[in-house]
Amino acid sequence: MTTGISSEQVLTVAATELEQGISELGLVLFAEQQAKLLQYLVLLEKWNQVYNLTAIRDLGKMVSAHLLDSLSVIPCLSGEAMLDVGSGAGLPGIPIALARPDWEVTLLDSNHKKAAFLRQAVADLCLRNANVVCERVESWLAPREYDVIISRAFADLGEFASLAGRLLAPGGVLAAMKGLRPFEELEHLPPDYRVKDVMALKVPGLDAQRHLVIVGRA
Repeated sequence: MTTGISSEQVLTVAATELEQGISELGLVLFAEQQAKLLQYLVLLEKWNQVYNLTAIRDLGKMVSAHLLDSLSVIPCLSGEAMLDVGSGAGLPGIPIALARPDWEVTLLDSNHKKAAFLRQAVADLCLRNANVVCERVESWLAPREYDVIISRAFADLGEFASLAGRLLAPGGVLAAMKGLRPFEELEHLPPDYRVKDVMALKVPGLDAQRHLVIVGRA
């Protein structure tokens, strides 16, 4: 946290940046939703001191790099059930669950410490539409199939499709969040999958390329 600036001032600035970013993304979130997004960041910052959940330590930078980055994919996706594979610190699953209470979001991560944080976050934020599973995706006996299976920093496209594709509902999609357009990965999908779209995302406050790759069954 920046020296000489109180935590209240940091949160005030973060709240302003979040509100502006949400508007730029064309989303409409109630004040309570925005407050819970900031509450999530405070919780993440606190746990990060012990569990090293994210390399970004500055709460202000987390607004664009974590919250707005996660929220940027919402206009590109539809469905009722989402699986966040390799959720880690809850990204993008927790921001999406907060922004879309009508979506059921499952946060999947095989790391027990990260799963403990996810459970605490879900409880503290009263996220009734999110649940946490501590399993490896390739061996998890899921109780259902999913309309959207998303990942932010899980694996390359081919491995993502091979491990998680079996959990797709009919007509469902894999959504892989990437930085630069992954030209080489796009050429190495399993034969029973195809790229449906590659969308360049503009994340407010983030000076970096971001892409969302949408993959479906061939």
